[in-house]
Amino acid sequence: VQLQASGGGLVQAGGSLRLSCAASGNPFRMDVIGWHRQAPGKERELVASISTDGSAIYADAVKGRFTISRDAKNTAYLQMNSLKPEDTAVYYCKSVRARVVYWGQGTLVTVSS
Repeated sequence: VQLQASGGGLVQAGGSLRLSCAASGNPFRMDVIGWHRQAPGKERELVASISTDGSAIYADAVKGRFTISRDAKNTAYLQMNSLKPEDTAVYYCKSVRARVVYWGQGTLVTVSS
């Protein structure tokens, strides 16, 4: 399974970005697709994840601002609105299938004040 992430970039505070994560190489739906992020000098943390039944979980810091969704196959989207400088981090796509965890390459999100 390979995860291809895209959509990072530079945005001003209050702006929006949409991240995509596409899982390929598996004919089955991934059980969970989500995003973690890691800011400089900090540990990697969960941002949001979504299961095959559409149930989603969010970190408290992004609730009400970020929305995760997925299509019928194996692509997930993270809509990030009202971005804050503290959202600046490398965002990593993560997916799970049959308890096996896969990570994609990171995509940098920079929010300027």
